[in-house]
Formats: sequence, structure tokens, C-alpha cells
Amino acid sequence: MLRVGLTGGIGSGKSAVAARLVELGAVLVDADQVAREVVAPGTEGLAEIVAAFSEKVLDADGALDRAALGAVVFSDEAARRRLEAITHPRVRARTAELIAAAAPDAIVVNDVPLLVEVGLAPTYHLVVVVQTAVATRLERLTRDRGMDRAEAERRIAAQADDARRRAAADVVLTNDGSLVALHAAVDTLWRQRLQPYEHNLRQRRVVPPFGRGDEVEADPGRSEQYARLAARIRHALAPADLRIDHIGATAVPGLAAADVIDVQIAVPRLADADGPLADRLANAGFPRVPGHWWDDPRPAGRGRWEKRLHGSADPGRPVRLHVREAESPGWRYALLMRDHLRADPDQRAAYLLFKRDLVDAAPPVGDSGTARDPWFDEEYLRAEQWAARTGWRP
Repeated sequence: MLRVGLTGGIGSGKSAVAARLVELGAVLVDADQVAREVVAPGTEGLAEIVAAFSEKVLDADGALDRAALGAVVFSDEAARRRLEAITHPRVRARTAELIAAAAPDAIVVNDVPLLVEVGLAPTYHLVVVVQTAVATRLERLTRDRGMDRAEAERRIAAQADDARRRAAADVVLTNDGSLVALHAAVDTLWRQRLQPYEHNLRQRRVVPPFGRGDEVEADPGRSEQYARLAARIRHALAPADLRIDHIGATAVPGLAAADVIDVQIAVPRLADADGPLADRLANAGFPRVPGHWWDDPRPAGRGRWEKRLHGSADPGRPVRLHVREAESPGWRYALLMRDHLRADPDQRAAYLLFKRDLVDAAPPVGDSGTARDPWFDEEYLRAEQWAARTGWRP
């Protein structure tokens, strides 16, 4: 099922987004609510907290006094880690139970205030961040929650800043306007991305059209997009520790390219790309593209370089995921061409001149996987000379 991580700074309006998603049909798992549930009176979690920190952390009714507990652990790193060792495994286990209870076609939204801070982003198919100006957040916290300004500022400063959240976000919802405007943005996200993504994920369907697209200007944000994809892939393939690289035109800074992120995974043997590995990638949102796939050899006439090809189920982020055997000619060539173009501005300019006449790396099923143009053979020779001259290694 599609798992969406929802987060945002205190006072950002994250709860309003969560409530709207529930109205649209999402299954909500609220991390704060789960955290309270696992330490409620009578639970093993509360008993273990009392054993660790004494009954001073209980209120008059025998429930957890969060303010008292906070005073104990706020400035004591060892105490905080001890508390986390008690609560985090229980929160994870209860969260897994709630998700497992959802329908197979559910869109599960996990509302986690500290999603970015604790490094959970790679565990979701999509991360949505609610972003609001600090001044607006301060106003909301003082007006709606009765905090004094100093306390509100302290709470905001204790969390990740907007830049760090944006780096982890697949979607940023700006909430500086009205609730009507926020609901409209959430409705569009639901209709245009979350529902199609869920359907594609369940059907193991690659986003169409695959492998084609108009060139767009170079976007420095693609490196962050790749980083999020790579982290998600690593999490899906763990404990296997396979090499993952950003390749293709979007991996070359300053180069205009079709808005498709090319990713390469290196496997010990190509047969390892089948079976469990293919299933894990599909479950993470990267289904196998049907058909047989290969790259044209460099120089030409040396047989085909076979590979496996996966795409993206996410309609908002097209991906070509090339699975190649480590140290194979196709694997090496993808890295060599990328690094040569990164290093040589003249060749980047020459490549741009050919762009509109080149076939993308994912043509119709049954055709080759790279463009058949003499320029590529010439570039291969130039790149090999550059590699020999510079001592390049993949």
C-alpha cells in the first residue's frame, strides 16, 4: 500500500492537512497519538519509564506527566536516549500494526512531527512537508495554543529548519494563506498524485509515457531529487549494500535534459536483478519495465550489453532505473560518459547540439537501450582518452 510521510514544523498547519487527507479517504496514523497510547496508564511502556525515571514523572492520577519527564530528559542526552530506547520500539511496533490493518488499496498517511529529524524519510513512498513562514507560525502558537512568544520561539528552534525539511520533501505544501487555499492544494495532491501513485504501485505499473520527454533547463534541484530516490532505494534493498549512482544527463550540472532521473544500481551478477530484488524495488515504487532491455556497445559491433530496467510508479517523478552488472562494460560506460561530460565543458556543449536528434535511453520495448548515433562512438573514444590521461576510475 502507498505510505506517505507527513511532517512540518510546529504551528505549520500539518494537522489541518492530515484532517483533509482523512476526509478524502486516507488512513491516518498519528505518531503523537501512538506515542501517547504506548505509555498510557497500565501499559508496559509506562511501567518501564517509571522504573527508569521514578514515580516523579507521574501525575496525581498515575498518568505520565510529560512536563515532568521533559524536565528530566531535555538537557540530559543519556536520559533522552534511555527514554527513546523504551518508547521508539513500541511506537514502531504499534505503527506497523495500524498500517497492517489498513486495506490493501489504502493510502496510509503517517503524521510524524520529527520525521526529518529522526531520518525516517526513506521509509516512505512519498514525503509531504507543510511549510509556513516563521512569523505566521509564531502568531498561531501564541494565539491558538496560548504559548508565550519565547516558548514558541524555543519550540521552533528545537526542530529542523525549513531548508532541511525541503531537502527531504517530495512535495511542499505552502500554508501561508487561507484554509480554503490549503484544502485546494491538498485536494489537487490527492487527485493528481496520491491516487494515481497508489494505483500504479498496486498494479506494478510504470508511469507513462516512459523514457520520453521534452528537454527542460538544467535544474540544480535534481541532485536533491536523486538523493531522495537513492535513499529510498537503499532502504528497500537493505541489508544488501549495492552501489547506486546518478547517471545520465540530469547527473551533469548545467546540462538541459528530459525531466527523467536516471539511476544505476550495480549487482554482482545480472541474475541477481531478478526475484527478490525486483520485488523489493517494485514495492518501493519502482516496478520492472516489461520487455528485454540492453545498451548499444561502445564502440559499435561488440554485441549487446544486457540490463534490467525499472521505472517509477510516482506520476510526479519519472525515473529510469538501470540495473547493470558491476564492472560490466555498460556499467562502466554510464559512469565514464557522465564524468567526462562533467569535466569537459566543450563536450557538454557538443552534446547539447545533438540532444534533439538523439534517442533516449529507454526506447520502445525490444529496441536497444542507448542512442544509435556516431557521436556516441566518437565521444566514447574521447572519454577513454580522457580517462587514460587523468587516471579516472569508476
